[in-house]
Amino acid sequence: MPPMVIRFLASALLALPLAVVACLAVRSEPAPAGGAPVAPTEEVAAKPTPEAPVKVVVGAYINDIQELDFKTNSYAIDLYVWFRWKGADLDPSKTMEFMNRYASDANIRDELYDKPKSMPDGGLYSIIRYQGQFSTKFQLEKYPFDTQSLLVVMEDTVAAADTQIYVPDPEGSVTINPDITLPGFKVGKPEVQVVDRPYPTNFGDLAEPEASAYSRLMLTIPVTRPIVAMSIKAFVPIGLIVVCAALVFFVRPRYVEGRIGLGITALLTLVALQLTSGASLPDVDYLMMIDKIYLLAYLFIILALARVVMTSWRGADAEAEASIARHDRIWVGVLLAAYFAANLAVAWQALRVT
Repeated sequence: MPPMVIRFLASALLALPLAVVACLAVRSEPAPAGGAPVAPTEEVAAKPTPEAPVKVVVGAYINDIQELDFKTNSYAIDLYVWFRWKGADLDPSKTMEFMNRYASDANIRDELYDKPKSMPDGGLYSIIRYQGQFSTKFQLEKYPFDTQSLLVVMEDTVAAADTQIYVPDPEGSVTINPDITLPGFKVGKPEVQVVDRPYPTNFGDLAEPEASAYSRLMLTIPVTRPIVAMSIKAFVPIGLIVVCAALVFFVRPRYVEGRIGLGITALLTLVALQLTSGASLPDVDYLMMIDKIYLLAYLFIILALARVVMTSWRGADAEAEASIARHDRIWVGVLLAAYFAANLAVAWQALRVT
């Protein structure tokens, strides 16, 4: 065998073990984490995207409103609420809760369907009827020219806003019975608003380490008092008492007892009228408009009595009596003008749009 061939075979035999060792080393080298490198766009596409929250379409029909109780800040209502959604694993009509329900044994909640009804678009439909009392904080600063907002607040008790949200029904989110009559009030057009209500607690649920926000649907029904009728009922009796108190200026100054008696009678009558008219109203920590009207009437009577007391020492003097009577006419004119101007200012402040 030629020497060149012998050298080639010897080199091949020496290189063969090195090649085998190199192949084993390559196969035993750990692969990069996550497998072969991928493009950034492919990596983002491979990640699972969070599911969008389920949209629950909500609508309401207000059948009746009764029993506005200002003492307890509550009212009674009869309404229907319907839901449309997609997803057989949900039933928002059963998990919806009225957040401002007033504690009462007379509250009735009826499911009109035992099971959700299928819709032509592949969704589901359910409707409930609720009759009961709701709590709402009445604002009485402008009483008796106040406008009240009857509030119904709905929220899901299970699903947070990241999994389920309310959407007002585009076909008509809220409708009111045109035959509704609420004695003493005019019922306005109701409105619907959806907000996310965050809570500062997880309610002790260890599966939810952070507090969640919940989708909340708020139904508002404005009711107003008739201005003309309430003005006659509230202000005419007060005005009559003030006019009677003004008569003290037309009694002869020498009859001091009669003048003081007339003023005291007007004052006591005004006190009794205020206690009677406010019997149906709650105790509030601010002055209502009607309170300011009463305070002006009290001030008028007190000033009238003060004038009588100031002139009582000279009332028996025949020469001074004519002067006192003449000045009394000026007093009654100034006091009445100031009283009515102050009343108009109070009424204007209450009626202006803020």
